[in-house]
Amino acid sequence: MARIVVAVCVLALLPMTWLRLTTGDRLRTTADVPRTDVAVVFGAGLRWDGEPSPYLANRLDAAAELYRAGQIRVVLVTGDNSREEYDEPDAMRAYLTRQGVPDERIVSDYAGFDTWDSCVRAKEIFGVDEAVLISQDFHIRRAVALCDAAGVTAYGVGVADRRDATWYYGGVREILAAGKAAWDVVVRPDPTFLGPRETGVRQALASGGES
Repeated sequence: MARIVVAVCVLALLPMTWLRLTTGDRLRTTADVPRTDVAVVFGAGLRWDGEPSPYLANRLDAAAELYRAGQIRVVLVTGDNSREEYDEPDAMRAYLTRQGVPDERIVSDYAGFDTWDSCVRAKEIFGVDEAVLISQDFHIRRAVALCDAAGVTAYGVGVADRRDATWYYGGVREILAAGKAAWDVVVRPDPTFLGPRETGVRQALASGGES
């Protein structure tokens, strides 16, 4: 029985090991991330009043910081809008505009239902070939690996947060999510919703030249 438990634990940790080995040279901070046209910010939930959760607000703050520093030109916000009363991308857009990012430099992906969907759609729908990805530090390796697999050359900025119950939950959840990520890379499932190509990123890049 002990051997079985050990074997199960080893198998469970293999995907996490894969993520660390394949993404170690792609992680950056807001201070040293390469200048890139597009940043992708992944949804992370809304509060009861429709405002971004504290974790999502921290991701958006990092994107706004990069925009103000001239390190990015366009922000692609990707999240869940699967029902009318829950709209992550619009809440993210509104928050960014309050932080000084021009509305015309923000592009919304309303079908980013999980990380794989967001990465595939960034490439196939929005035509993003290279991007800075912004998420929490416990999620950023998975985001980079999945976007790379989807054809997006990605650098990851992991936002640090205080170690509260949500942070520890997110870290534990990543062990299971890493297994799904490995499955997605091998099987390459279609996103929940793909749809036609959109020109939003291209138009946003052309809207004002250099930032």
